[in-house]
Amino acid sequence: MQPVEIISLVLFVVMYGLMLGVSKYRPFFSCGAALLFILMGQIPSLGFSFQPKDAVAAIDWNVLMMIAGTMGTVFLFIDSKMPNRMSDAIIARMPNVMWMTVAISLFAGFVSAFVDNVATVLMIAPVALAICKKLGISPVPAIICIAISSNLQGAATLVGDTTSILLAKAAKLDFADFFVDSGRVGMFWVVQAGALLSGLVIAFMFRKEKKPINTEDRTPVEDEVPGMLLLLTVLTLIAASFIPYKDTAAPGQLYKPDITNGIICVGYFAIGLVYEAGFQNKGALVKTSIKELDYFTLFLLAGLFIVIGAVERAGLIRRIGEVIAGIGGDGSRGSIFLIYTVIVWMSVIFSAFIDNIPYTATMLPVVASVAASLSKGGVQVDPKLFYYGLLCGATLGGNLTPIGASANIAGLGILRKDGHEVSSGAFMRYSVPFTLIAVTSGYILLWLIWAPK
Repeated sequence: MQPVEIISLVLFVVMYGLMLGVSKYRPFFSCGAALLFILMGQIPSLGFSFQPKDAVAAIDWNVLMMIAGTMGTVFLFIDSKMPNRMSDAIIARMPNVMWMTVAISLFAGFVSAFVDNVATVLMIAPVALAICKKLGISPVPAIICIAISSNLQGAATLVGDTTSILLAKAAKLDFADFFVDSGRVGMFWVVQAGALLSGLVIAFMFRKEKKPINTEDRTPVEDEVPGMLLLLTVLTLIAASFIPYKDTAAPGQLYKPDITNGIICVGYFAIGLVYEAGFQNKGALVKTSIKELDYFTLFLLAGLFIVIGAVERAGLIRRIGEVIAGIGGDGSRGSIFLIYTVIVWMSVIFSAFIDNIPYTATMLPVVASVAASLSKGGVQVDPKLFYYGLLCGATLGGNLTPIGASANIAGLGILRKDGHEVSSGAFMRYSVPFTLIAVTSGYILLWLIWAPK
């Protein structure tokens, strides 16, 4: 390895170690490492040039704008009480606790396909908590199932989770590509197959919970506009997905700017702010919605974009890709399957213990490099096989442990505030079978869809 590759590797590993060990300060570590890479780029003897303008260019502003805009609109959506009202309508039709748990878990998953996972848990878990109190049963199993179902569906659409947004950027996917990609079955349907199987797992685990449900309470909806704005966000993203980007457009064809999706998400959030302030006189809500944006994640990602751009320029990404590709050897169909298997299940294991956002952001350029290296062996490898395998493993792997995903932490936080301390063993009693069936089904289907012929 070249000196600049060694230094980059050490700096990257130290940054990652600090983020794992002191999660409270992750954005400081990622932004600090980004600054160090910029300073490294000013040392001529290293043979590595990385200027401030390169750092700014490495940041994917479209991704950051999408996340910020969606977060803001979701906050207004939650405040309107519409999600709670939707949950009430579904639960009222369930005959007993078992079907209530299955229904509200699947509903949480459906919402999470379009709304941030943590926001989904914060919307729906309190409803389940209230129902369980009325029935005199423990809310722990129901809220665990809501959290892990939310994580599952985060991989279904472009706006379902930060990891999906990162993947879409790397693979140049639009909203519609998650449904049909290059004439093949999209990730949405792969996730739905996993959701169906995991729903059966939930039904089996709650097969003895046959206590009938009788609840007449209905959450009043205070404002329908935020729900309409969220729906319009999704529909506009779908419509925009049919317009190509510049690098994929035919000569003379209309194309869209790189930050189109970000403009859409931020634009509808801005409309929501104007509506709340100008027509509802809710200035305090406007201030709160801006204050409650997840700046932690935004600055964390901004720093990671710069760091990844720097290590890629240093040649480290290519080097790591070559090492992983070397596991499979000759680039044959069998070796490609081996690499695919390593990527999926390595992602499951890592994401069970570490945040899947920095992991996914780091691995996306690596798996692209792996696909390029393996294609030199004579079999053309579509990088989407590895992209989708990474998304499957990294998104669903977080379900294995209580700390593997932010939605799990949010759900357990709600339980803790209500006086329920949940051990890792109790959590994994539900999460392990759920995760294994969901990942295995996705693992098999993605290989059948994207494997080289």
